[in-house]
Amino acid sequence: MDPITLQAGLGLGLVSVGLLALLLVVVTLWQSFEIVDAYEKKTLTVFGEYRKLLEPGINLIPPFVSRTYPFDMRTQTLDVPRQEAITRDNSPVTADAVVYIKVMDAKKAFLEVDDYKKAVSNLAQTTLRAVLGDMELDDTLNKRQEINAKIRKELDEPTDEWGIRVESVEVREVNPSKDVQQAMEQQTSAERRRRAMILEAQGERRSAVEQAEGDKQSNIIRAQGEKQSQILEAQGDAISTVLRARSAESMGERAIIERGMETLEEIGKGESTTFVLPQELTSLVGRYGKALSGSDVQEMEGLDGKEFDDDTRKMLGLDDIDEILGQIEESAEMNVEELEKEAEAVKTGDAGASIRSADEVIQEMDEEEAPAEVEKEE
Repeated sequence: MDPITLQAGLGLGLVSVGLLALLLVVVTLWQSFEIVDAYEKKTLTVFGEYRKLLEPGINLIPPFVSRTYPFDMRTQTLDVPRQEAITRDNSPVTADAVVYIKVMDAKKAFLEVDDYKKAVSNLAQTTLRAVLGDMELDDTLNKRQEINAKIRKELDEPTDEWGIRVESVEVREVNPSKDVQQAMEQQTSAERRRRAMILEAQGERRSAVEQAEGDKQSNIIRAQGEKQSQILEAQGDAISTVLRARSAESMGERAIIERGMETLEEIGKGESTTFVLPQELTSLVGRYGKALSGSDVQEMEGLDGKEFDDDTRKMLGLDDIDEILGQIEESAEMNVEELEKEAEAVKTGDAGASIRSADEVIQEMDEEEAPAEVEKEE
């Protein structure tokens, strides 16, 4: 072999060996370092034997004979697929959920369970079906928080052995079967119709009560007005009767006197000089003469018909007419604010305490008038 050729071959071989050695060194260094992210931890095995947990950062490991398994230490979300279950009252329902978990011990999660995510998901599915099966249909629809708490409690014990903590369980939907949904819709519709009928009946009853209260108040006011009108009418009739009686008495005396004067005139035409006159006629003539001439021959008792004596005035209540009229006017005047308050009370249903019966009002007015009559008699 040519020496030059041999030397070139040896040089090439040395270069190749150097390159291989450099490549081996680079690979060895690469295998000797393990970079762990800040949100995870990694388990280290050497020849299949567990050695330790690698913390975030750069870690030195035996090259070529080591393997690492990452574990995310953040809170993770697991979707629980939709599950079908039969409730305690034999109603089929479907439900799905979300489970929030966090790896607390990566060593246990590595050594105690094959795939912790799959294990937790399968356990959550079976627990969801079991919890729904122990409840009635209405409870599964209304007690969502209770379902979440039961599932979490059932998951806590086994997941603690795996180094996993279940932070929260949220059931997203619980849906009964279509037949049950239709029955529930019919029940809800019937309940709403029943409530509407009850409200309508209550409204009609309230309207009838308010109308009755208003009619009663109107009847009371009308009764008060009729009573006052009857009182005034009776007093007016009494006064008119007395006036007619006095007028008739006065006119009767005048007729007697005029008739007597005619008789005297006829007697004076006779021839006799002696006359016998009744005393009553003499008295009437004297009073009539005083009325004509204003002389003081005799008091004019019978013709003083324009004035009433004290007994008659007290009997007729002439001195109290102004007072009675004032009371009537005061009673007739309606206080607008009080009527508005009473109307508002009738609308709100509180009119029962303010509206009195007609008998109570008339009795109260009679009690008020009784002392006044006693004072008049005294």
